[in-house]
Amino acid sequence: MSAKDEILARIREALADRPEPAPALRDYHGALADGTDILALFVERAADYQATITQVSTAGLPEAISRAAGGRRLAVPAGVAAEWIAGLDTVTDDPPLTTGQLDGIDGVLTGAALAIATTGTIVLDAGPDQGRRVLTLLPDYHLCVVRVDQIVGTVPEALARLDPTRPQTWISGPSATSDIELNRVEGVHGPRTLHILISR
Repeated sequence: MSAKDEILARIREALADRPEPAPALRDYHGALADGTDILALFVERAADYQATITQVSTAGLPEAISRAAGGRRLAVPAGVAAEWIAGLDTVTDDPPLTTGQLDGIDGVLTGAALAIATTGTIVLDAGPDQGRRVLTLLPDYHLCVVRVDQIVGTVPEALARLDPTRPQTWISGPSATSDIELNRVEGVHGPRTLHILISR
């Protein structure tokens, strides 16, 4: 008998007369209270994280994207809608851009899989309008389009709608961290600026 087997045998013997533990409760709150303005809550929470939020009509989305881009050269996933990028200075990630190319680009424009009101979080799952994860980690500016119907109230609602086999990136505001003296530093492992366009 190895030392490992001996230790495990002693643990089993010591626990033999103990009752089975009760299963962990997983009765999380699945939804927000009726009447909660999910859009307003998302805007408030995302703003708390220092994201810039602009609400636009679907018809006004291309113009809003152009205004928000502000002349930046943007990387875009191959599946971004053509009307989003008409007239913009863009580089499509097809074939995949190198990390050096991405590092030299001003920003990135993506869609989102969904957004969560209670946490002010946007979630990307590598869909056609979101692209590879690295697209949103290297450029200094992230312009993300979220449709109103993609905003859910809570994390359990989001998990129910997401495919767990897809790669996911959860973003709550611009990338930031704090050093040992609690000085906030932005743009450490992702964009320094997050601008969310909410399309209604």
